[in-house]
Amino acid sequence: MSPSLSRRALLAATGGGLLGAVAGVPGSAGAAEAKKLSIALSNSYIGNKWRIEMENVYRAALAMEPFKSQVDGSWFNSGNDVSTQSQQLSNLIARRVDAILIDAASPTALNGIISQASGRGILVVSFDNVVTAPSALKVNADQFQWGVRAAEWLANALGGKGNVIMCTGVAGTQADGDRNRGADSVWAKHPGIKVVNRYTGMWDSSAAERNTATILPSLPKVDGIWCQGGTDGVLKAFISAGRIPLPPTAGEAENGFRKFMVGYMGQKVRGISIGQPPFLSVIALELARRILHKEYPRRDITLPFPYVTDETVKVGETVFPDLPDSFFDDFTDSGANAMVEFCVDAALHGTTCPGSLSVNLPAA
Repeated sequence: MSPSLSRRALLAATGGGLLGAVAGVPGSAGAAEAKKLSIALSNSYIGNKWRIEMENVYRAALAMEPFKSQVDGSWFNSGNDVSTQSQQLSNLIARRVDAILIDAASPTALNGIISQASGRGILVVSFDNVVTAPSALKVNADQFQWGVRAAEWLANALGGKGNVIMCTGVAGTQADGDRNRGADSVWAKHPGIKVVNRYTGMWDSSAAERNTATILPSLPKVDGIWCQGGTDGVLKAFISAGRIPLPPTAGEAENGFRKFMVGYMGQKVRGISIGQPPFLSVIALELARRILHKEYPRRDITLPFPYVTDETVKVGETVFPDLPDSFFDDFTDSGANAMVEFCVDAALHGTTCPGSLSVNLPAA
């Protein structure tokens, strides 16, 4: 990550998004400007590269048509603190924004303030770590199925038996809980598989590497790895501990993990890489824009997970040797039915891509 990206991420985390919020206050500009929709992103956690990419593509989208001429966007980070995020939501309600997009610190703790927002006519769209408030729309992939698919692949790779470690995500979030429950539903069907340790990697490569290095000396032979995020960090910890060859691994869409799937640091791993797309923020943004323009019904959206295996990963398309290991390769969709396609600079730096941006929501 470049120094300039670090500064921008820090500004957003400490409220730098407030600068972008001023333009979104109704009546603060001329008549043409006042017609823009005021849409704010309330993000809980900014401590990993996925969240930075998620905000970067959101910022890039705001600077591209159709959003550039139709939306005044802002973004805020709460440091994974429910009280701080609740206060930010209260401030947005006071500003009378048109819509709030939420990546929540808790699935339930924000429901009260969300109900207040909805009661005042503000459209609320939760994504990634969604909320249970009935008035909030939800944009997400099926996190339970993420856990199931990753665990099923690993169980098949192990022939239904062996020692497995689980590197989990940010505790208390909807995505972490659903993914873990999905995996546990698979382990229950395979009595020959034993989970020998379950620990957090905070969806971050550095944290996952440190925490894996801490627990490895106390573990028996590990036959398989199930990891929600920070997968490349887990594998690096195995290499440092001399635990090679690397065991079959089911993990996220980190570039470093996919490098190991094609051969990296003298090792090659058999694996499946399942991505929670950072562009969920842009799907939520487009859903809000269309609903507010009465072009789309109020409904939840469930996205399919993009994934590759060591047999299907492609250099230059789904893995990038010249990009950082912590970069998430599923920043963009692809194929004939792609929901949204971004250039790599949008994910790296939050800068615009050539042309306008087409976001293809499911048929209404």
